[in-house]
Amino acid sequence: MTKKDDVENLKAAGGFSPVSFLQETKQELDKVVWPDRQQLIGESISVILMVVLSATLISLVDKLFRWIAGQVF
Repeated sequence: MTKKDDVENLKAAGGFSPVSFLQETKQELDKVVWPDRQQLIGESISVILMVVLSATLISLVDKLFRWIAGQVF
């Protein structure tokens, strides 16, 4: 559906319809491809590792700059 069709449907229906909204929401959720358990665990571990690596790198750079500032001042 295009936005123009959506507007026309709302006008024809007399406004917002909660039942129609819930039906369309369910139709859209049925189109979603959900990951399986193994994929979800693997990608979650990857994200956690990247966050830990990024935080460690930022911490090390911060300590380096703090040490340099201490030497200069």
